[in-house]
Amino acid sequence: MITIPPNLQLLLSEAKLSYVRSSGPGGQNVNKVNSKAVLRWNLIQSPSLSDPQKSRLLERLRDQLTQDGELVMTSDRFRDQIRNREDCFEKLTKTIQAAWAVPKFRKKMQPSRSSIQRIKTQKSRNSEKKRLRKMFD
Repeated sequence: MITIPPNLQLLLSEAKLSYVRSSGPGGQNVNKVNSKAVLRWNLIQSPSLSDPQKSRLLERLRDQLTQDGELVMTSDRFRDQIRNREDCFEKLTKTIQAAWAVPKFRKKMQPSRSSIQRIKTQKSRNSEKKRLRKMFD
């Protein structure tokens, strides 16, 4: 079971793992061993998520999903399958966590009087400096 804060839990049986030949590190070993991990998780068919949770994730992850609704994570950072598999699960967790986070509401603020005054005096100083340069050229 994968636990994703704040309160999502996914079953490991939902994820399909496969291994392919890697283009990453490994020297001659890379030609013999399938060390690249490919993790596929179908968001649409996931029994762990409720319908509102699915719709929220579908909306936020729509650019990363395949046409079948699968989220595909790959990893070939390491030379062995086990670490690449763990890296895939970590990537999946971070992706879902980022999609689940509610963006912070931005309050529009007006600049203060003092900051406006400071900007105006700086502008006038710069324009005076440039005007003086033109006089002496």
